[in-house]
Amino acid sequence: MKTIKTTMLLALMLCLTVNFSNAQQAYQIHQDNVKPSKFMEYEKIAKEFQAACIEHNLQTSWFSAMSHDFKYFYVTPIENFAELDKNPFADMAKAMGDKFGEMFDRFDACYDSHGTYIIVKDDALSYSPAEDAQPAEAENYRTWFYMYYKPENAKKMREGMKAVKAMFKSKGSTEYYNVYRNGFGQMESYYFVSIPAKDAIDSAKRGEANKEVLGPDRWDTFAKVMNYTTRTEEYTGEMRPDLSYAPKED
Repeated sequence: MKTIKTTMLLALMLCLTVNFSNAQQAYQIHQDNVKPSKFMEYEKIAKEFQAACIEHNLQTSWFSAMSHDFKYFYVTPIENFAELDKNPFADMAKAMGDKFGEMFDRFDACYDSHGTYIIVKDDALSYSPAEDAQPAEAENYRTWFYMYYKPENAKKMREGMKAVKAMFKSKGSTEYYNVYRNGFGQMESYYFVSIPAKDAIDSAKRGEANKEVLGPDRWDTFAKVMNYTTRTEEYTGEMRPDLSYAPKED
């Protein structure tokens, strides 16, 4: 029995390793679910923390985002699972002494739940009408669509997502979006689609214009995804360059 358990464990580890190595870019996400009443206090501490990271030249990086229901996301690209064992804050914590722990105690008072998990960007399902095109203005506004599905429908969901991308391409849509999927540390299967814009008005205008481009038959294609979706969630938010961080270059 011990041999069987060991063999199964090794097989599972191998499976995880293969899936990770064949995946697109993976990201470690730290999510803080901030209490609305603590929103302003959290913002203050987050900016203090970023300033401390700059002062100590912390050797890691992340980009930040927040949803309009006060969830904050700190997103770090990772190459493999081994990176999860690293503690980039060790030297900074030692240098700051008690101040480091006190800062995180203040953070903890701002939320009742938080956690860390992995998502994976899926380039095969993402759509960009012009790969090298750069927006004339910053597009930090985001609309995020989450589509959950049962594991038994994974293949059909993926086929549906590919059909949507093909429709956008065939119709000559100038809208673009990135697709991500659940990774290690999450219990449910989902895709989420991230759509950028300059602001809420720009997002609404572009959405309406894209409906005209795709035409009324777009619903036949969307049904190839929605028929296997168990539930959806939609959020709006924004990227937060002011809370993002990267170490100084030599």
